[in-house]
Amino acid sequence: MSDRETILPGGKGVWIPIDHGVSDFPVEGLENLEELIQSISHADAIVAQKGVVSHFSSTGANFVAHLSVSTRHAGDRSSDKMLVGGVEESLSRGAKGVSVQVNMGSPDEPEMIERLGAITQDSHYLDCPVLGMIYPRGENLDIMEGDDTMGSAHAARLAFELGCDVVKTKWTGSIDSFRKVTSSVPIPVLIAGGPAGSSTEETLTTVYKAMQAGGGGVCMGRQVFSHPNPGAMVSALRAIIHDGSSVEKAMQDSGL
Repeated sequence: MSDRETILPGGKGVWIPIDHGVSDFPVEGLENLEELIQSISHADAIVAQKGVVSHFSSTGANFVAHLSVSTRHAGDRSSDKMLVGGVEESLSRGAKGVSVQVNMGSPDEPEMIERLGAITQDSHYLDCPVLGMIYPRGENLDIMEGDDTMGSAHAARLAFELGCDVVKTKWTGSIDSFRKVTSSVPIPVLIAGGPAGSSTEETLTTVYKAMQAGGGGVCMGRQVFSHPNPGAMVSALRAIIHDGSSVEKAMQDSGL
């Protein structure tokens, strides 16, 4: 089985990013990575920084190395995601894929796009899957008239056209609008976790709706690792994304 099939079985994925500790720390749920990774190892992929990948690659979890970094201390450059690793290095550390972030509308967008292009170029030659984390949210964001996806369709298109195998972007708020995102590209579209403070049922309902709109799954961090039962959340997400379960059945079967 190829790495793509391992982390995106059937073209769908339950991916849990835990890279947040680089940007900001302490973060609820990320205090004990060993315990967390053990509890969510049944996710299709865990997105983490390269040091975490190296340290925990022997656990049997599938890791995607996130190569983009900035911290809360960077002032007006805090949205500028710098590359901190490469494809060959990531694979040697045990990763099955790599991830790069672009903040569309950021003053630093051009450089972030250039970095994404460099990584997809290297990944092409090394046959390494690439996740594009593309967020339409910068101060210069210029939404086209009539775009009810609020830039998410453009984000997905940017990732696809620059060579990404899978894209993470924002949920658009409705099945009809999100279908415009998923139909704009032939690669899986994973949704981010959405606003903090959402209930478990609200989060899973959003995921269910995204799948009805042709979504490829989730790349969802805080809604999982900050949850009282991260492992059960992964189980519920797997039920909805891979098995087509209803929200109610997924919650019941996973013990939520």
